[in-house]
Amino acid sequence: MSLKNPKEREAFRKLRTRRKILGTADRPRLTVFRSSKHIYAQVIDDAKGRTLAAASTPELDKTGKIETAKEVGLLIAQKAKAAKVEAVVFDRGALPYHGQVKALADGAREGGLKF
Repeated sequence: MSLKNPKEREAFRKLRTRRKILGTADRPRLTVFRSSKHIYAQVIDDAKGRTLAAASTPELDKTGKIETAKEVGLLIAQKAKAAKVEAVVFDRGALPYHGQVKALADGAREGGLKF
């Protein structure tokens, strides 16, 4: 398969990750999206197609650095616990598990989410 366009390569990486990950009612999916300025996290129940909790850097009125990503992880863990979610499946999409994504995951673990 010849994927010359960077967007096509990113979409392929994201699909490859999503084939392996599926959120259920007892273990919803914690998905991460990172833009150039902000980082977003959502806890999604794929069976019902509902977002159970969401957190992002615009909520904190901060822009995306590693410390801020960790705060978003703590915030998403707090909101997920309020929605009675204890364990999740981590979905990083096409992003490497490094830097802000790793900091968000560490913050969510510190907040009490299990994955």
